[in-house]
Amino acid sequence: MQAGRYRAWSRAPGAMGNPVIKVDSRRENLTDLTMEEIEKVIKKLPSPKTPVPDGVSASGTLTPVLDMKIVLKLETWLKKSFPKKILSNTMDSEAHEKRPPILTSSKQDIAPHIANVSEMRHYLCGCCAAFNNIAITFPIQKVLFRQQLYGIKTRDAVLQLRRDGFRNLYRGILPPLMQKTTTLALMFGLYEDLSCLLRKHISTPEFATCSLAAVLAGTTEAIFTPLERVQTLLQDHKHHDKFTNTYQAFKALKCHGIREYYRGLVPVLFRNGFSNVLFFGLRGPIKEHLPTATTHSAHLVNDFICGGLLGAMLGILFFPVNVVKTRMQSQIGGEFQSFPKVFQKIWLERDRKLTNLFRGAHLNYHRSLISWGIINATYEFLLKII
Repeated sequence: MQAGRYRAWSRAPGAMGNPVIKVDSRRENLTDLTMEEIEKVIKKLPSPKTPVPDGVSASGTLTPVLDMKIVLKLETWLKKSFPKKILSNTMDSEAHEKRPPILTSSKQDIAPHIANVSEMRHYLCGCCAAFNNIAITFPIQKVLFRQQLYGIKTRDAVLQLRRDGFRNLYRGILPPLMQKTTTLALMFGLYEDLSCLLRKHISTPEFATCSLAAVLAGTTEAIFTPLERVQTLLQDHKHHDKFTNTYQAFKALKCHGIREYYRGLVPVLFRNGFSNVLFFGLRGPIKEHLPTATTHSAHLVNDFICGGLLGAMLGILFFPVNVVKTRMQSQIGGEFQSFPKVFQKIWLERDRKLTNLFRGAHLNYHRSLISWGIINATYEFLLKII
Protein backbone atom coordinates (compact mmCIF):
# COMPACT_ATOMS: atom_id res chain seq x y z
CA MET A 1 0.00 0.00 0.00
CA GLN A 2 1.42 3.37 -0.91
CA ALA A 3 1.59 5.98 1.83
CA GLY A 4 -0.46 9.09 1.27
CA ARG A 5 -2.73 7.61 -1.42
CA TYR A 6 -5.91 6.97 0.57
CA ARG A 7 -9.40 8.05 -0.38
CA ALA A 8 -12.33 8.83 1.90
CA TRP A 9 -14.17 5.75 3.21
CA SER A 10 -17.34 5.09 5.21
CA ARG A 11 -19.11 2.26 7.02
CA ALA A 12 -22.16 0.86 5.24
CA PRO A 13 -25.33 1.02 7.42
CA GLY A 14 -25.90 -2.17 9.41
CA ALA A 15 -22.58 -3.75 8.39
CA MET A 16 -21.13 -6.34 10.76
CA GLY A 17 -17.44 -6.93 11.41
CA ASN A 18 -15.23 -5.15 8.93
CA PRO A 19 -17.13 -2.27 7.33
CA VAL A 20 -17.95 -2.21 3.64
CA ILE A 21 -15.86 0.50 2.08
CA LYS A 22 -17.36 2.97 -0.37
CA VAL A 23 -14.57 4.68 -2.28
CA ASP A 24 -15.15 8.31 -3.13
CA SER A 25 -13.20 9.04 -6.33
CA ARG A 26 -13.24 12.75 -5.52
CA ARG A 27 -10.68 12.40 -2.68
CA GLU A 28 -6.92 12.26 -3.23
CA ASN A 29 -5.11 11.74 0.11
CA LEU A 30 -5.23 12.71 3.79
CA THR A 31 -3.16 15.83 3.27
CA ASP A 32 -5.80 16.98 0.80
CA LEU A 33 -8.72 16.58 3.25
CA THR A 34 -10.02 19.30 5.54
CA MET A 35 -9.94 18.88 9.31
CA GLU A 36 -13.69 18.17 9.47
CA GLU A 37 -13.44 15.46 6.82
CA ILE A 38 -10.61 13.65 8.62
CA GLU A 39 -12.67 13.73 11.84
CA LYS A 40 -15.58 12.06 10.02
CA VAL A 41 -13.22 9.40 8.65
CA ILE A 42 -11.84 8.55 12.10
CA LYS A 43 -15.27 8.42 13.75
CA LYS A 44 -16.59 5.91 11.18
CA LEU A 45 -13.69 3.46 11.52
CA PRO A 46 -13.97 0.34 13.73
CA SER A 47 -12.05 0.09 17.00
CA PRO A 48 -8.31 0.45 16.32
CA LYS A 49 -5.69 -2.14 17.18
CA THR A 50 -3.17 0.45 18.33
CA PRO A 51 -3.40 3.65 20.44
CA VAL A 52 -4.58 6.84 18.82
CA PRO A 53 -1.64 9.16 17.97
CA ASP A 54 -1.00 12.50 19.62
CA GLY A 55 -3.18 15.27 18.28
CA VAL A 56 -6.22 12.99 17.91
CA SER A 57 -8.53 12.52 20.90
CA ALA A 58 -10.08 9.19 21.89
CA SER A 59 -13.44 10.33 20.55
CA GLY A 60 -11.94 10.79 17.11
CA THR A 61 -11.72 14.58 17.10
CA LEU A 62 -8.65 16.59 16.15
CA THR A 63 -6.85 19.48 17.73
CA PRO A 64 -7.98 22.94 16.45
CA VAL A 65 -4.93 23.29 14.21
CA LEU A 66 -3.87 20.18 12.29
CA ASP A 67 -0.24 20.37 11.22
CA MET A 68 1.54 18.12 8.74
CA LYS A 69 3.30 16.05 11.42
CA ILE A 70 -0.04 14.97 12.87
CA VAL A 71 -1.30 14.06 9.41
CA LEU A 72 1.75 11.85 8.79
CA LYS A 73 1.31 10.21 12.21
CA LEU A 74 -2.33 9.61 11.39
CA GLU A 75 -1.48 7.95 8.09
CA THR A 76 1.02 5.62 9.80
CA TRP A 77 -1.51 4.79 12.53
CA LEU A 78 -4.22 3.95 9.99
CA LYS A 79 -1.91 1.58 8.12
CA LYS A 80 -0.94 -0.26 11.31
CA SER A 81 -4.39 -0.36 12.87
CA PHE A 82 -6.67 -1.54 10.09
CA PRO A 83 -6.54 -4.28 7.42
CA LYS A 84 -5.88 -3.43 3.79
CA LYS A 85 -9.45 -4.23 2.77
CA ILE A 86 -10.69 -1.48 5.08
CA LEU A 87 -8.40 1.20 3.69
CA SER A 88 -8.98 1.52 -0.06
CA ASN A 89 -5.81 2.71 -1.73
CA THR A 90 -5.85 3.85 -5.31
CA MET A 91 -3.77 5.56 -7.94
CA ASP A 92 -6.84 6.44 -9.98
CA SER A 93 -7.38 10.14 -10.72
CA GLU A 94 -10.83 9.99 -12.26
CA ALA A 95 -12.29 13.05 -10.57
CA HIS A 96 -8.90 14.71 -10.33
CA GLU A 97 -9.83 17.49 -7.93
CA LYS A 98 -6.85 18.77 -6.00
CA ARG A 99 -8.47 19.88 -2.79
CA PRO A 100 -7.23 23.08 -1.12
CA PRO A 101 -4.57 22.70 1.60
CA ILE A 102 -5.72 22.25 5.21
CA LEU A 103 -6.32 25.66 6.71
CA THR A 104 -5.96 26.95 10.22
CA SER A 105 -9.15 28.04 11.99
CA SER A 106 -8.60 31.72 11.07
CA LYS A 107 -8.34 30.91 7.35
CA GLN A 108 -11.22 28.45 7.40
CA ASP A 109 -13.59 31.32 8.11
CA ILE A 110 -13.13 32.73 4.59
CA ALA A 111 -12.86 29.34 2.83
CA PRO A 112 -16.63 29.05 2.04
CA HIS A 113 -16.42 32.32 0.09
CA ILE A 114 -13.74 31.01 -2.26
CA ALA A 115 -15.07 29.31 -5.42
CA ASN A 116 -14.03 25.66 -5.43
CA VAL A 117 -12.92 25.50 -9.07
CA SER A 118 -10.45 22.92 -10.34
CA GLU A 119 -7.04 24.03 -11.49
CA MET A 120 -6.05 24.75 -15.07
CA ARG A 121 -4.29 21.40 -15.28
CA HIS A 122 -7.48 19.72 -16.54
CA TYR A 123 -7.54 22.09 -19.52
CA LEU A 124 -3.82 21.56 -20.21
CA CYS A 125 -4.06 17.76 -19.99
CA GLY A 126 -7.09 17.73 -22.31
CA CYS A 127 -5.25 19.91 -24.83
CA CYS A 128 -2.12 17.70 -24.85
CA ALA A 129 -4.20 14.53 -25.10
CA ALA A 130 -5.97 15.91 -28.18
CA PHE A 131 -2.68 16.89 -29.85
CA ASN A 132 -1.25 13.41 -29.31
CA ASN A 133 -4.38 11.81 -30.72
CA ILE A 134 -4.67 13.96 -33.86
CA ALA A 135 -1.03 13.48 -34.81
CA ILE A 136 -1.45 9.69 -34.73
CA THR A 137 -4.95 9.14 -36.14
CA PHE A 138 -5.39 11.89 -38.77
CA PRO A 139 -4.79 9.64 -41.85
CA ILE A 140 -7.39 7.15 -40.56
CA GLN A 141 -9.86 9.99 -40.03
CA LYS A 142 -9.31 11.15 -43.59
CA VAL A 143 -10.21 7.72 -45.02
CA LEU A 144 -13.31 7.65 -42.84
CA PHE A 145 -14.29 11.15 -43.97
CA ARG A 146 -14.23 10.12 -47.63
CA GLN A 147 -16.48 7.14 -46.86
CA GLN A 148 -18.97 9.27 -44.93
CA LEU A 149 -19.12 11.87 -47.67
CA TYR A 150 -19.31 9.65 -50.76
CA GLY A 151 -20.49 6.31 -49.37
CA ILE A 152 -17.52 4.50 -50.94
CA LYS A 153 -15.68 1.41 -49.70
CA THR A 154 -12.52 1.55 -47.58
CA ARG A 155 -10.31 0.38 -50.46
CA ASP A 156 -11.63 3.11 -52.77
CA ALA A 157 -11.10 5.78 -50.10
CA VAL A 158 -7.51 4.62 -49.57
CA LEU A 159 -6.89 4.68 -53.33
CA GLN A 160 -8.20 8.27 -53.43
CA LEU A 161 -5.65 9.27 -50.79
CA ARG A 162 -2.87 7.48 -52.68
CA ARG A 163 -3.75 9.42 -55.83
CA ASP A 164 -3.71 12.66 -53.82
CA GLY A 165 -0.13 11.87 -52.77
CA PHE A 166 1.73 12.03 -49.45
CA ARG A 167 1.93 15.82 -49.73
CA ASN A 168 -1.84 16.02 -49.31
CA LEU A 169 -2.09 13.27 -46.67
CA TYR A 170 -1.92 15.73 -43.78
CA ARG A 171 -3.68 18.46 -45.73
CA GLY A 172 -6.31 19.97 -43.47
CA ILE A 173 -4.69 18.87 -40.19
CA LEU A 174 -4.47 22.41 -38.78
CA PRO A 175 -8.24 22.93 -38.28
CA PRO A 176 -8.79 19.60 -36.42
CA LEU A 177 -5.62 20.22 -34.44
CA MET A 178 -6.90 23.65 -33.40
CA GLN A 179 -10.45 22.41 -32.92
CA LYS A 180 -9.67 19.23 -30.98
CA THR A 181 -7.04 20.72 -28.70
CA THR A 182 -9.43 23.54 -27.82
CA THR A 183 -12.63 21.50 -27.52
CA LEU A 184 -11.07 18.67 -25.51
CA ALA A 185 -9.46 21.18 -23.18
CA LEU A 186 -12.93 22.67 -22.67
CA MET A 187 -14.58 19.25 -22.46
CA PHE A 188 -12.43 18.02 -19.57
CA GLY A 189 -11.79 21.36 -17.88
CA LEU A 190 -15.32 22.75 -18.02
CA TYR A 191 -16.82 19.45 -16.95
CA GLU A 192 -14.69 19.48 -13.78
CA ASP A 193 -15.36 23.17 -13.06
CA LEU A 194 -19.08 23.06 -13.81
CA SER A 195 -19.59 19.86 -11.82
CA CYS A 196 -17.93 21.50 -8.85
CA LEU A 197 -19.94 24.72 -9.13
CA LEU A 198 -23.25 22.96 -9.69
CA ARG A 199 -22.75 20.75 -6.64
CA LYS A 200 -22.14 23.84 -4.60
CA HIS A 201 -25.19 25.80 -5.74
CA ILE A 202 -27.75 23.16 -6.81
CA SER A 203 -29.07 20.39 -4.57
CA THR A 204 -29.81 17.69 -7.14
CA PRO A 205 -28.78 14.02 -7.46
CA GLU A 206 -25.18 13.42 -8.51
CA PHE A 207 -26.20 11.91 -11.86
CA ALA A 208 -28.31 14.97 -12.77
CA THR A 209 -25.54 17.39 -11.74
CA CYS A 210 -22.85 15.59 -13.74
CA SER A 211 -25.14 15.19 -16.77
CA LEU A 212 -25.95 18.90 -16.80
CA ALA A 213 -22.26 19.77 -16.50
CA ALA A 214 -21.47 17.43 -19.41
CA VAL A 215 -24.19 18.95 -21.65
CA LEU A 216 -23.05 22.50 -20.84
CA ALA A 217 -19.43 21.60 -21.60
CA GLY A 218 -20.49 20.05 -24.93
CA THR A 219 -22.56 23.10 -25.81
CA THR A 220 -19.58 25.36 -25.12
CA GLU A 221 -17.42 23.21 -27.40
CA ALA A 222 -19.81 23.99 -30.28
CA ILE A 223 -18.48 27.56 -30.32
CA PHE A 224 -15.57 26.17 -32.34
CA THR A 225 -17.77 24.61 -35.04
CA PRO A 226 -16.13 26.84 -37.73
CA LEU A 227 -12.90 24.87 -37.30
CA GLU A 228 -14.76 21.60 -37.87
CA ARG A 229 -16.51 23.22 -40.84
CA VAL A 230 -13.24 24.25 -42.50
CA GLN A 231 -11.75 20.81 -41.82
CA THR A 232 -14.63 19.25 -43.78
CA LEU A 233 -14.03 21.53 -46.76
CA LEU A 234 -10.28 20.90 -46.83
CA GLN A 235 -10.71 17.12 -46.71
CA ASP A 236 -13.22 17.08 -49.60
CA HIS A 237 -11.26 16.66 -52.84
CA LYS A 238 -13.99 18.55 -54.73
CA HIS A 239 -12.72 21.75 -53.10
CA HIS A 240 -8.99 21.15 -53.72
CA ASP A 241 -8.96 23.61 -56.60
CA LYS A 242 -10.79 26.35 -54.63
CA PHE A 243 -8.41 26.73 -51.68
CA THR A 244 -5.23 25.07 -50.49
CA ASN A 245 -5.00 26.02 -46.81
CA THR A 246 -7.03 26.92 -43.73
CA TYR A 247 -6.78 30.68 -44.24
CA GLN A 248 -8.15 30.48 -47.79
CA ALA A 249 -11.01 28.25 -46.64
CA PHE A 250 -12.00 30.73 -43.93
CA LYS A 251 -11.77 33.55 -46.44
CA ALA A 252 -14.01 31.68 -48.91
CA LEU A 253 -16.75 31.42 -46.27
CA LYS A 254 -16.46 35.05 -45.16
CA CYS A 255 -18.44 36.44 -48.10
CA HIS A 256 -21.43 34.25 -47.11
CA GLY A 257 -21.68 35.73 -43.63
CA ILE A 258 -21.07 34.45 -40.10
CA ARG A 259 -23.93 31.96 -40.35
CA GLU A 260 -22.04 30.01 -43.03
CA TYR A 261 -19.29 29.20 -40.53
CA TYR A 262 -21.87 27.47 -38.32
CA ARG A 263 -23.54 25.33 -40.98
CA GLY A 264 -24.27 21.94 -39.41
CA LEU A 265 -24.49 23.36 -35.86
CA VAL A 266 -27.57 21.32 -34.85
CA PRO A 267 -25.96 17.85 -35.28
CA VAL A 268 -22.81 19.16 -33.58
CA LEU A 269 -24.79 20.30 -30.52
CA PHE A 270 -26.72 17.02 -30.38
CA ARG A 271 -23.58 14.91 -30.70
CA ASN A 272 -21.47 16.90 -28.23
CA GLY A 273 -24.08 17.09 -25.49
CA PHE A 274 -25.24 13.51 -25.40
CA SER A 275 -21.84 11.93 -26.07
CA ASN A 276 -20.36 13.92 -23.14
CA VAL A 277 -23.12 12.70 -20.82
CA LEU A 278 -22.43 9.07 -21.74
CA PHE A 279 -18.63 9.43 -21.69
CA PHE A 280 -18.36 10.99 -18.24
CA GLY A 281 -21.24 8.96 -16.85
CA LEU A 282 -19.88 5.56 -17.91
CA ARG A 283 -16.14 6.14 -17.61
CA GLY A 284 -16.01 5.41 -13.88
CA PRO A 285 -18.26 2.31 -13.85
CA ILE A 286 -16.39 0.74 -16.79
CA LYS A 287 -13.02 1.17 -15.12
CA GLU A 288 -14.34 -0.30 -11.87
CA HIS A 289 -15.12 -3.55 -13.71
CA LEU A 290 -11.60 -3.82 -15.14
CA PRO A 291 -8.89 -5.77 -13.24
CA THR A 292 -7.45 -3.79 -10.33
CA ALA A 293 -4.33 -1.90 -11.38
CA THR A 294 -1.38 -1.74 -8.99
CA THR A 295 1.27 -0.10 -11.20
CA HIS A 296 1.42 2.99 -13.39
CA SER A 297 1.64 0.89 -16.57
CA ALA A 298 -1.41 -1.14 -15.51
CA HIS A 299 -3.36 2.08 -14.90
CA LEU A 300 -2.29 3.31 -18.34
CA VAL A 301 -3.61 0.13 -19.96
CA ASN A 302 -6.89 0.34 -18.00
CA ASP A 303 -7.35 3.98 -18.99
CA PHE A 304 -6.71 3.12 -22.65
CA ILE A 305 -9.21 0.24 -22.56
CA CYS A 306 -11.83 2.33 -20.76
CA GLY A 307 -11.52 5.30 -23.13
CA GLY A 308 -11.29 3.06 -26.19
CA LEU A 309 -14.42 1.06 -25.37
CA LEU A 310 -16.41 4.21 -24.69
CA GLY A 311 -15.13 5.94 -27.81
CA ALA A 312 -15.94 2.95 -30.02
CA MET A 313 -19.44 2.66 -28.59
CA LEU A 314 -20.18 6.37 -28.97
CA GLY A 315 -18.65 6.41 -32.45
CA ILE A 316 -21.11 3.75 -33.63
CA LEU A 317 -24.05 5.31 -31.80
CA PHE A 318 -23.56 8.78 -33.30
CA PHE A 319 -22.26 7.66 -36.70
CA PRO A 320 -25.46 8.60 -38.62
CA VAL A 321 -25.38 12.04 -36.96
CA ASN A 322 -21.83 12.58 -38.21
CA VAL A 323 -22.82 11.43 -41.72
CA VAL A 324 -25.52 14.12 -41.85
CA LYS A 325 -23.17 16.74 -40.34
CA THR A 326 -20.49 15.98 -42.93
CA ARG A 327 -22.97 16.34 -45.80
CA MET A 328 -24.29 19.63 -44.43
CA GLN A 329 -20.81 21.09 -43.88
CA SER A 330 -19.44 20.08 -47.29
CA GLN A 331 -21.73 22.65 -48.92
CA ILE A 332 -20.70 26.28 -49.50
CA GLY A 333 -23.55 28.76 -49.84
CA GLY A 334 -27.12 27.95 -50.80
CA GLU A 335 -30.06 26.88 -48.68
CA PHE A 336 -29.64 25.91 -45.03
CA GLN A 337 -31.44 22.58 -44.92
CA SER A 338 -32.73 21.05 -41.70
CA PHE A 339 -31.27 17.91 -40.15
CA PRO A 340 -34.32 15.70 -41.02
CA LYS A 341 -34.32 16.92 -44.63
CA VAL A 342 -30.63 16.15 -45.16
CA PHE A 343 -31.00 12.78 -43.45
CA GLN A 344 -33.92 11.86 -45.70
CA LYS A 345 -31.92 12.84 -48.78
CA ILE A 346 -28.97 10.66 -47.74
CA TRP A 347 -31.32 7.79 -46.86
CA LEU A 348 -32.82 7.85 -50.37
CA GLU A 349 -29.40 8.16 -52.05
CA ARG A 350 -28.23 5.05 -50.23
CA ASP A 351 -31.20 2.94 -51.30
CA ARG A 352 -32.87 3.08 -47.88
CA LYS A 353 -30.44 0.50 -46.53
CA LEU A 354 -29.03 0.74 -43.02
CA THR A 355 -25.84 -0.99 -44.13
CA ASN A 356 -25.23 1.75 -46.71
CA LEU A 357 -25.93 4.46 -44.13
CA PHE A 358 -23.34 2.91 -41.82
CA ARG A 359 -20.76 2.49 -44.57
CA GLY A 360 -17.41 3.27 -42.97
CA ALA A 361 -18.73 2.55 -39.47
CA HIS A 362 -16.30 -0.37 -38.98
CA LEU A 363 -13.35 1.94 -39.67
CA ASN A 364 -14.89 4.58 -37.40
CA TYR A 365 -15.16 1.92 -34.69
CA HIS A 366 -11.46 1.10 -34.86
CA ARG A 367 -10.45 4.75 -35.20
CA SER A 368 -12.55 5.73 -32.17
CA LEU A 369 -11.19 2.78 -30.21
CA ILE A 370 -7.62 3.94 -30.82
CA SER A 371 -8.38 7.65 -30.68
CA TRP A 372 -10.29 7.76 -27.39
CA GLY A 373 -7.98 5.17 -25.89
CA ILE A 374 -5.06 7.53 -26.60
CA ILE A 375 -7.01 10.55 -25.35
CA ASN A 376 -8.12 8.99 -22.07
CA ALA A 377 -4.77 7.32 -21.32
CA THR A 378 -2.80 10.48 -22.14
CA TYR A 379 -5.15 12.65 -20.10
CA GLU A 380 -5.00 10.40 -17.03
CA PHE A 381 -1.21 9.99 -17.31
CA LEU A 382 -0.56 13.73 -17.59
CA LEU A 383 -2.94 14.41 -14.71
CA LYS A 384 -0.76 12.28 -12.43
CA ILE A 385 2.52 14.02 -13.31
CA ILE A 386 1.39 17.67 -13.59
